Amino acid sequence: MLIFNHSSFTTFTLVGIPGLESQHLWLSLSFFSMFLAILICNGAILFLVATDPTLHTPMYLLLALLMVADLISTLALLPKLLCLFWFNHRDITSNACFTQMFFIHGASVVRSALLVAMAFDRFVAVCEPLHYNTILSHSLVGRLGLAALAKGVILILPMPLLLQRLTFCHVVIPHTYCDHMAVVKMACDHTRPNRIYGLFVILIVVGLDMLLIGFSYGLILQAVVHLNSRDATCKALNACSAHLFVILVTYVPALFSSFTHRIGHNIPPHAHILLANLYLLLPSMLNPIIYGIKMKEMRDKVAKYLCRGTTWAVGPGNIPVSKRPMRTADNAFTQPSKIQLYSKMSCRKNRPWSSILFCFLAYMKDQFVCTFIEL
Repeated sequence: MLIFNHSSFTTFTLVGIPGLESQHLWLSLSFFSMFLAILICNGAILFLVATDPTLHTPMYLLLALLMVADLISTLALLPKLLCLFWFNHRDITSNACFTQMFFIHGASVVRSALLVAMAFDRFVAVCEPLHYNTILSHSLVGRLGLAALAKGVILILPMPLLLQRLTFCHVVIPHTYCDHMAVVKMACDHTRPNRIYGLFVILIVVGLDMLLIGFSYGLILQAVVHLNSRDATCKALNACSAHLFVILVTYVPALFSSFTHRIGHNIPPHAHILLANLYLLLPSMLNPIIYGIKMKEMRDKVAKYLCRGTTWAVGPGNIPVSKRPMRTADNAFTQPSKIQLYSKMSCRKNRPWSSILFCFLAYMKDQFVCTFIEL
C-alpha cells in the first residue's frame, strides 16, 4: 500500500467518469456547449445590470451576485474537466485540488445564501411594496452579499484545512473534480471529523436555507391569500415565479444527487458522477435563461441591445417588407410613414421573444451586408 505522509506532496489523479472513458470526447462536446452557454448568458446578465441604471434595483443587484457565484463555480470546474477529456490531463496537485474544492463548494454555499436573500427581497416586494426601496437599500443589498460571501468562506474553508492533516493511501479519484467526500475516501487516517463536518455543512446550507426560504414564501402565500383582487394575486405570484423556478433548479438536482449517493447503491458510478456535475452546472446555465424569460425588464433590455440602431418598413401584420422607399400608384417613390417605421428596439407585447429573434436575425443580416460592402 502506497502511503503519502503529507498531503502537500500528494498528486491526485482524476479518472473522469468511470465506465464512460471511451465516451469522454463526446461528453466533452456537451460540457463545452454548457460552458459557452453559461459564459454568454451570465455575462450578458452582468453586462445589462452593470450598464443600465434602471436595473440597479435590489432584485437585479442580487441577481448579478448570483451570476457571479455561478461563473466562479463554473470556472473552477469546467476548464479542468475539459482538459481531462480533451488532453487526458488527469493529474492535479493536492494544493490545486483543495483550491478547486474550496471554490466549487464555496460558490455553492454563496449561491444558496443569495437565494435566501432573494426570497427576502420577494417577501418585501409582495408584503411591503410601499416600503420596498426604504427597506432594501443598496447598503443592505451590499451587506447581504457580504454575509453570503462570509458564509461560504467560513463554512467551506475548514474542509481543505481538515484534509491537509490526513495521509492518503490512494491517489486515484473516481470523479471529474475534487469533491470533498471523494477526496476524504482517499485517506487512510481516521476521517470521522471530516465526514461529520461535511454532513454539518449540508444540514446548515440545504436544511437551514430551505427552511428560511420556505418561511418567506409561507408569509408571501399568507399575504396573497388575503388579496381581494385576482389581478393583484396573479401579479404577486408572477413576481415570485422566476425565483421559485431558480430554487427548484438549484435544490432539486442537489437533493436528488445526495439522495442517490446514500441509498442508490444499485445505481452505476457514472450516473452518480454525471448527477454531481449536472447539479453544479444546470443552475448556472438555467438561472439567466429563467430570469431572461420571466422578467419583462430583462426581455426589453435584451431587445434593446440586440435591436438598436436600425429601422425598417413593415407591412400588414407587422411583417418586414423592405428597407427601401416604397413605390406608390403613380410610380413615385415615397418614404414609409412613421406608423410603418419600427425601431429595432421595439418588440410586440404579445410575442416579445419572436420579435427579439427577428431583431437578432435582422441585425446579423445588416452585419453581413456591411462586411460584404467593405470587402
